[in-house]
Amino acid sequence: MLCAEITGWGKCLPPAVLTNDDLATIMDTSDEWIRTRTGIGERRISHVGTAEMATVAAKRALAAAGLDGADLDMIILGTCSPDTLIPNIAASVQQSLGAHCAAFDINAACSGFLYGLGMASAQIQNGQCRRILVIGAERLSFYLNWTMRDTAVLFGDGAGAVILEAKESDTPVGVLSYAMHNDPTGREHLKVSGFGTEMDRFDAEATEFFLQFNGREIFKRAVAGMGRLSQQVLERAQVAPAEVDIVVPHQANVRIIDTLVAKMGLPAEKAFVNIEKHGNTSAATIPMALCDALEQGRIAPGDTLLSCAFGAGLTSAAALIKWGDRTTPIDHSDAELPPCEQTALELIAEAVANQKAKLAE
Repeated sequence: MLCAEITGWGKCLPPAVLTNDDLATIMDTSDEWIRTRTGIGERRISHVGTAEMATVAAKRALAAAGLDGADLDMIILGTCSPDTLIPNIAASVQQSLGAHCAAFDINAACSGFLYGLGMASAQIQNGQCRRILVIGAERLSFYLNWTMRDTAVLFGDGAGAVILEAKESDTPVGVLSYAMHNDPTGREHLKVSGFGTEMDRFDAEATEFFLQFNGREIFKRAVAGMGRLSQQVLERAQVAPAEVDIVVPHQANVRIIDTLVAKMGLPAEKAFVNIEKHGNTSAATIPMALCDALEQGRIAPGDTLLSCAFGAGLTSAAALIKWGDRTTPIDHSDAELPPCEQTALELIAEAVANQKAKLAE
């Protein structure tokens, strides 16, 4: 059978760290308030655009797979915070990699990486492509209003990527099953208003857009949506929940993760959680978590992984993955972001000042 196996992986974290204590200097919050409600301790603020982070993650994933950009048949980039809308930023990544293939962005918010993984798996399993790069990359700090505590403490910047390769195998390996869904009835609960072609370009207020978030409603729908699609992919692959070795969920809130795993009847230790160090990086959370789990030895050859996500739209997705034989990179890339000369607080200082001034008017 023709399988879609993950053979390479890489991540990119901007160097500037914004801690909970840092946030307490610009808003009414504390480390305890944030940790007890979200599980987040710090997040990264990028000094470069989304495409540059995506490129570094992609180069590291290619090196891990022992491939070059010229070996790729397709690039799929999940993001809701691209540097440019026209052209897509997958084209920027493609140019940096020296790839000659199809390249496009998809916006499924936090589910974007798993949407891309599902699409890439279908392309490989039907014989259209042999090697596909799937990236999740976000610079969500661009959308944040730092006077809105409930949203500003949640999100961070970063990128992660994987390589999917076609493999003939007598036993299933790689992506075993996947599911994608969208519930438009809840699209108002998580959005960035006033951004896009609905903007009045001649209105001085046109740049007053920011991420809005109905936390209570999102919590409820996230647990239900991820749980439902997780059950679907398990049933399609005829795998029992007890056979799952590790759950790599979207890192939105540690309470959501705990509730999801408990509802599935799995022990809490089967869930991989890295939100404490990264915050919610939307489409980047799952590929970054895969990288961290591999680095920490949490994924062994032949393990069965369950991954699920939920995001604006309201999108949801899940994938069941049988890991291959290799858990260490074939090679390492020397790709790095340019040095950052500012602290995270300095990077957001102008936005904070402008938003506080606007609030005071």
